[in-house]
Amino acid sequence: MAYAYLFKYIIIGDTGVGKSCLLLQFTDKRFQPVHDLTIGVEFGARMITIDGKQIKLQIWDTAGQESFRSITRSYYRGAAGALLVYDITRRDTFNHLTTWLEDARQHSNSNMVIMLIGNKSDLESRREVKKEEGEAFAREHGLIFMETSAKTASNVEEAFINTAKEIYEKIQEGVFDINNEVSFSTQNAFFFFVSLLYVPNPLSIESWTVKYLSVTFRYRIVCHCGKNGLK
Repeated sequence: MAYAYLFKYIIIGDTGVGKSCLLLQFTDKRFQPVHDLTIGVEFGARMITIDGKQIKLQIWDTAGQESFRSITRSYYRGAAGALLVYDITRRDTFNHLTTWLEDARQHSNSNMVIMLIGNKSDLESRREVKKEEGEAFAREHGLIFMETSAKTASNVEEAFINTAKEIYEKIQEGVFDINNEVSFSTQNAFFFFVSLLYVPNPLSIESWTVKYLSVTFRYRIVCHCGKNGLK
């Protein structure tokens, strides 16, 4: 399907905050209560319409573990938007937001739109981070803010689409150069991903698996790194 723009997103935040579940809810409209830990990156895509124009969202879901931070940093390049996610039931994930934000701004375009998301709003009885704290953090750092629930789908659609609307507005204002910053072809994304995986002895660790899921091409590639390298 033809589209007017392609926006690359990156989803960042600590392990277990629900990044993969948010992606799955947005792209597939379903919640998976037990989800494999993301190792490296996962990928999803979806078409949306803004101002009568077809826009493809290309979304990269990153691992939250510190050991994979170097891989995550590689995906900031060319990103027009970022979803910075914390878990409202875990204070530590909120406390780490400053580190994630500093990392994002250091390795991305200065005009990248960042949406701060307090996820798992369905677990109100276990809340450790007040909504007002999220709002205050967003105001202080110039972010958009929203609380979501990947389980109930509350505000998930809005989080992704509102981020796209902000990006679209920046394009109309001439802030983004769509040829160099926002547009990033699926083909280039695929080959960039493969070339990234074939770095000799990535992270110098053994027995890790990276999954690549292409919604557009309908295939899934699983790569495993063992003692003898990538398979």
